[in-house]
Amino acid sequence: MEVILLQDIENLGDKGSLANVARGYARNYLIPRKLAEPATPGKITEFRRREEERKSREARMAVQAEEYTETLNKTVLTISAKAGEGDRLFGSVTAADIADAIKDARGFAIDKRKVLLEEPIKELGTFQVDVELADGFVASVKTIVVPE
Repeated sequence: MEVILLQDIENLGDKGSLANVARGYARNYLIPRKLAEPATPGKITEFRRREEERKSREARMAVQAEEYTETLNKTVLTISAKAGEGDRLFGSVTAADIADAIKDARGFAIDKRKVLLEEPIKELGTFQVDVELADGFVASVKTIVVPE
């Protein structure tokens, strides 16, 4: 019996894939637990249509991520902060500050969790900060911290 998997199932397949299983396994285990649904011709057609939409959406997102990566690689951010003696900052420049500066400079929002900053910047200077835009797309943004 063919079923469409509604969740990832180990040794059977990933969510959204077609699987050929025994009737009893499908009727008594997969379908009652909402892990799968019977693969009727209409559902198979709908499944294939959704799969095509997903692939085209992923392709569009990959192109957009590549454009954003190229743009951010050329970007130089200047962040001003209050500093004391020895070029130490009062406070720090965090991932959220960098994400806000990117939004102000380039106009697209970046989640602060995607700014790969191991620890906040606590001194004046020039830093290379990596930003993960999507899987496999990491941009390196030059960030200059200057005194206020």
